[in-house]
Amino acid sequence: MAGRRIPVPRLEGVSQEQFMEQLYPQRKPLVLEGIDLGACTSKWTVDYLSQVGGRKEVKIHVAAVAQMDFISKNFVYRTLPFDKLVQRAAEEKHREFFISEDEKYYLRSLGEDPRKDVADIRKQFPLLEGDIKFPQFFKEEQFFSSVFRISSPGLQLWTHYDVMDNFLIQVTGKKRVVLFSPRDAQYLYLSGTKSEVLNIDNPDLAKYPLFSKARWYECSLKAGDVLFIPALWFHNVISEEFGVGVNVFWKHLPSECYDKTDTYGNKDPTAASRAAQILDRALKTLAELPEEYRDFYARRMVLHIQDKAYSKNFE
Repeated sequence: MAGRRIPVPRLEGVSQEQFMEQLYPQRKPLVLEGIDLGACTSKWTVDYLSQVGGRKEVKIHVAAVAQMDFISKNFVYRTLPFDKLVQRAAEEKHREFFISEDEKYYLRSLGEDPRKDVADIRKQFPLLEGDIKFPQFFKEEQFFSSVFRISSPGLQLWTHYDVMDNFLIQVTGKKRVVLFSPRDAQYLYLSGTKSEVLNIDNPDLAKYPLFSKARWYECSLKAGDVLFIPALWFHNVISEEFGVGVNVFWKHLPSECYDKTDTYGNKDPTAASRAAQILDRALKTLAELPEEYRDFYARRMVLHIQDKAYSKNFE
């Protein structure tokens, strides 16, 4: 098991002013209730989405198991018409399938050209645009993307972080979300932006002993809930039933801080990438020393980084 479990606070009727002045600066997850999201929470049934969403071809993840792992890639990419995806994702057993009759589906919508265009539900699914309202808590020029997500019942997404703030709008269905603080990154066994600990409820502590120190921030989302996920917070999501969600990402930092080639919102800020490259070069230089000296100077470097770069302003 992981460390201390902390419920994510829930607040109802939060205004834009209250969010930006009192809550946003805390840089912690928060569930917002009672936000006006439009008619989507009642209209976006399987039948409605199948009819209005149309037969646009969408690229999807298909997995034979419920726990999807982006590191080992235990899934395949396939393409389906949008209406067929919705119908299949809502099923427990499938008459038509790619791998098995109980395979799981996951849609993470993409831009028209994913290499150049960001996802925006208003552009990729214009007939659904009028049904949903985004929380007006940030400036329009900060908007980055709006990502349509559809998940099969029981599907679990790998633990990862994003480099931009986002609202996870739970339109229909229920999700369990477990979040981990950026300050607990050393306990999550990272591979890039993702954690190697796939089964967070029953982790292999012989392989991942430090995971038991990570603090859980946990919440359940129902239709109409909006989860604020600050940039750099790790999150693991289980769809407890068939559900539809929309992530709205926005830029917390000035635009020039982000990688201009990033259409997914998951590339590290350019300064962080440069620093990582410099560190790699420093480690190669240290490798020229005998082990005893390499160990000593590496520890000195760690202490120097902690002294100069670690913040005392966050838990």
